[in-house]
Amino acid sequence: MPELPEVETVRRGLALKMTGRRIVHAELRRQDLRRPFPPMLARTLTGARVGRLRRRGKYILVELDDNGTLLLHLGMSGRITTGDASTPHATHDHVVLTLDDGTVVRFNDARRFGLIDYTRRGDEEAHPLLAGMGPEPLVPDFDGRCLAAKLAGKMTPIKAALLDQKVVAGLGNIYVCEALYRAGLSPRRVAATVTGARAERLAAAIRAVLNEAIEAGGSSLRDYVQSDGELGYFQHRWAVYGREGEPCPGCTCAEGVRRVVQSGRSTFFCAKKQR
Repeated sequence: MPELPEVETVRRGLALKMTGRRIVHAELRRQDLRRPFPPMLARTLTGARVGRLRRRGKYILVELDDNGTLLLHLGMSGRITTGDASTPHATHDHVVLTLDDGTVVRFNDARRFGLIDYTRRGDEEAHPLLAGMGPEPLVPDFDGRCLAAKLAGKMTPIKAALLDQKVVAGLGNIYVCEALYRAGLSPRRVAATVTGARAERLAAAIRAVLNEAIEAGGSSLRDYVQSDGELGYFQHRWAVYGREGEPCPGCTCAEGVRRVVQSGRSTFFCAKKQR
């Protein structure tokens, strides 16, 4: 599933093409994705002018001039790309928006785990999909103290705690593995013990790996592409994720990168460097 860097990369690309433009035609080529589309969605979108595009966790929020907000989630295989009318529709282009300058925005989702919803402006944080979501890790006040407060009392492994969207918004398996490696923290460490200097190291590592991934256009695995159809490149800079048995960067351990399964997810780490 695309994580924060991939969603932020798509948001930025869409903002360049959509902000200030009017939707002249909205075509829903089926009635649902993971869940049914809101009633009358095509009629609501047609004629609306697009305002600011924001991100909350792994969701893209598109503000419209009718005091509404469109919520978009890519799911497992979703991609949102921009082009023009000369490009023929693909099989899984389930939602197609035509803008007043001829730009065509396509939501393609082969597995249909993505999601589109609509809510009133100002009600976003109360929406069931967003309510209770943890802090954004790229805001200025996300630091060790903020992170430690969210981890306080949690006796689960730190890897599992960071995947909880109520602890930190937008993190997923790839970037949690990479951040824990950079911070030198074992994925098996009890979350509540990540305080003080440990929490500061981890918060800094989370911010750094996310920002670097965004600069690289995210990580392309299977279906993910940027809004212009280009691949992301951060997968070439992974230190541990997906590198089981390979040499551990900057470490003299003989075993190399290890893989264990936690809560049904693969975790990659260095047993020597991460404590």
